[in-house]
Amino acid sequence: MTIPPLPEPLPHHRLARLSVRHRWWRPLVGTMVVAVVYMIAVGVLYVVLEELGSRKGYPEGPDGAVEFGPVSGTAVDLLLLALATPVVLLAVRWIGQRPAGTVSSVTGRLRWRWLTLCMLTALPIVALAMGGMLLLPADGDEEFRWAGWGVFGPALAMLVVLVPVQAAAEEYVFRGWLTQAVGAFVRSPWFAFLPQAVLFAAAHGWGTPWGFTDLVVFGVAAGWLTWRSGGLEASIGLHTVNNLLAFAGSAATVDGLRSDETAADAPWPLVALDVTSIALYTAAVVWLLRRRPQARTAPAPLPPGRPPAFATPYAPVTGNPVAPPWAGRPTPGTPVPPPYPGTPLPPPSPGAEAGAADQP
Repeated sequence: MTIPPLPEPLPHHRLARLSVRHRWWRPLVGTMVVAVVYMIAVGVLYVVLEELGSRKGYPEGPDGAVEFGPVSGTAVDLLLLALATPVVLLAVRWIGQRPAGTVSSVTGRLRWRWLTLCMLTALPIVALAMGGMLLLPADGDEEFRWAGWGVFGPALAMLVVLVPVQAAAEEYVFRGWLTQAVGAFVRSPWFAFLPQAVLFAAAHGWGTPWGFTDLVVFGVAAGWLTWRSGGLEASIGLHTVNNLLAFAGSAATVDGLRSDETAADAPWPLVALDVTSIALYTAAVVWLLRRRPQARTAPAPLPPGRPPAFATPYAPVTGNPVAPPWAGRPTPGTPVPPPYPGTPLPPPSPGAEAGAADQP
């Protein structure tokens, strides 16, 4: 009988097929559910925050919406984006019929030590790139004006708390759910990276061609790092550090958080520095992976086994096996009566005599 080969291990972008209940329609239905549920959740939370802001006396803007101010308004935006994480995790569990942690990594969880190491690696690289951006000539903009610690301190505290969950939420949507949804149909990781990278860039708005290209490069690099390391930690680390330093720089400037510009509006000199930092970070993570290897695949689920065609049912056996009795031998456990007085004992066997002679 030929033994069928075991299923091949699954990389991160193929983990939608990890469930034995996987069907072709689950990634498609799950994508629609994620979009609809997220929009409903955002609408509900926004109404609640609007009501709270109105009760606390925040003014209304020209469009009738509550104006929370630069710091509180940024906090609201970050919270609304962070809602995507629980929506994705619930979709993975209920629609995908697999553990929610499989969207985080091939180990079924977020690897916190690896995430911390990636963030520490990204910090000097991104800080150096942003320092270089400050040296570029301004395009007729106003000079830097320090906002003061009274504004920057509370804003920085808010950013440290909310930026990581906002950046992680975007990674769970694009490098997590969308990449695995496409990977359920294709084997090549590159075909799974490109769609999410374009959607990631489009989600930031249509700015300059340079800015859009920069976001696509970021999406492809983050997707490749996710595949190479087997999880979202490397992409979350870069995204978190990048957004935290960018928001912190805006918060340090007077009315910097009021700006509506995004990375999609970046000119080509900023894009050149940012792409360079992305390449350096990618090379640094690859170097780390050679010294601290991370799991890259998960074992594929085995199909439910079937009994062979010639199998016959047997009654269950309990306890130790007991030899069946035969003629001239009593059943095990039956007491043997002592010999009658005067009855000669049978002569011992030659082996027994030799054994008795050897004993002292």
